[in-house]
Amino acid sequence: MPDSSFKYQGKLYMIPITLGDSNPLEVLPLHIKKIIEETDEYIVENEKTARRAIKKIVAGKNQQSLKLHLLNKFTEVAALPTFLKACKEGKNVGLMSEAGCPGVADPGAEIVKLAHQENIQVIPLVGPSSILLALMGSGMNGQGFTFHGYLPIDKKERKHELKNLERISAERNQAQIFIETPYRNNKLLEDMQQNLHPGTRLCIACDLTLQSEYIITKTIEDWSKTKVDLHKRPTIFIIQKDF
Repeated sequence: MPDSSFKYQGKLYMIPITLGDSNPLEVLPLHIKKIIEETDEYIVENEKTARRAIKKIVAGKNQQSLKLHLLNKFTEVAALPTFLKACKEGKNVGLMSEAGCPGVADPGAEIVKLAHQENIQVIPLVGPSSILLALMGSGMNGQGFTFHGYLPIDKKERKHELKNLERISAERNQAQIFIETPYRNNKLLEDMQQNLHPGTRLCIACDLTLQSEYIITKTIEDWSKTKVDLHKRPTIFIIQKDF
């Protein structure tokens, strides 16, 4: 029996995707396979990669039956309501990220916001989140943490922000989580080694759920003695300065 608190029968399913080129059925719950088998309309960032992901999860899915709406930095805000038209017609729609969980560090949050405004049921599905996986494996404070997304590109502004996050971490006993464009990972690591306190802990978590997965936490001083190449490897950085 439909939930009377929702206006429409169609639901918006938030469908996680693998974090890299791994077997999806080794990472994702089987329930996601069932949802994709039953859903033909999706909101995605990139059509080509979305079709590839759907095919890897459900090999026999008829690609011609798929209707894909593109949601990225080029999407006009005025187009968003049309993406949920199927929900108002009683059909389910899937929201997919390029990697990991939609709506987290992802443009899908705008569609979810709109779905709530339209009284459409939103159903987030279980799947890999690089942010939470990194935090789980870091040994840092899992009860007090903040995700900041990308730090400033400008060197002076970045230095200021790193020191600010380090200060907040110590004052609040809080893990500070951020990311970088993969080809700038090594430079960010250098900036942290040059600007953070030697005793501040840094977790580097890259290639999560892949064969090349790497999750290590050390002090900045110890990282300065360690050689690691993070170039073009999706990476989560977490810092925490103890009292």
